[in-house]
Amino acid sequence: MTYRLNLPRFDARVAKNGDRYTILDTLRRKYVALTPEEWVRQHFIHYLIEHKGYPGVYLANEIELRIGDKKMRCDSVLYDSDLRPRIIMEYKAPTVQLTQKVFDQITAYNMLLHVDYIIVSNGIQHYCCRMDYENNSYSFLPEIPDYRNL
Repeated sequence: MTYRLNLPRFDARVAKNGDRYTILDTLRRKYVALTPEEWVRQHFIHYLIEHKGYPGVYLANEIELRIGDKKMRCDSVLYDSDLRPRIIMEYKAPTVQLTQKVFDQITAYNMLLHVDYIIVSNGIQHYCCRMDYENNSYSFLPEIPDYRNL
């Protein structure tokens, strides 16, 4: 199962485990189930590291958050050198439309993390917003910023 994405190709390490496929998640350092969303995540992470200069040591996948008894998971988070979250990312399968519901989901995560940027991608469309807490708003950026420009 592979999808054509609007992201650069990379040398994905895919393995077959019984009747299912897995892909190496370089951040978690293990093979994980190869779902359409995971295909997007791995491509996007490699894009950030290899093409946008993001340090892999500051990126993490599947970060658990809690609001009361409710558990949620951020797909990916970029931290700064003081381990403060700077960017949260939400991925969807290429067949999933990026609707307001997706932005509502990542906004709920941001209520806890208060990051500078949020990114949403289905591997074909990518949206990056810079948060403006002083004016209680956000603005869409024309592209994903390079790490040095954050």
